[in-house]
Amino acid sequence: MKRRAAREKALQILFSLDIEEYDLETTLENTLDGEDRDSFLLSIVNGVIENQKEIDEKIVNHLEKWSITRLAFVEKTLLRMATYELFYLKDAPESVVINEVIEIAHIFGDEKSGKFINGVLSKMIK
Repeated sequence: MKRRAAREKALQILFSLDIEEYDLETTLENTLDGEDRDSFLLSIVNGVIENQKEIDEKIVNHLEKWSITRLAFVEKTLLRMATYELFYLKDAPESVVINEVIEIAHIFGDEKSGKFINGVLSKMIK
């Protein structure tokens, strides 16, 4: 599975876990629908889950006039994924991670999602 596809699947899995409160195994099975369990995908999903408290703190520290509870689920999930990749995984250039997440935001979020996510992540990496 290519990294872009893995990121999109990770978004779907983490989104489902957050909004529907399904268990991880069921969510993986339903989302992957027979596809192999890609190691990069699992790294993002497990990393966000295991480090969510610290990741959310990093995000909150870079939000202006917003709380994490007010963020749309897609934006919150993409910010969590990117924060994990940028600060915990560190195996892709910052610009690649940010660009990929913004592109995915254009697909799954609204017209302002990409710009908002870019702003938060840009502050984070300064």
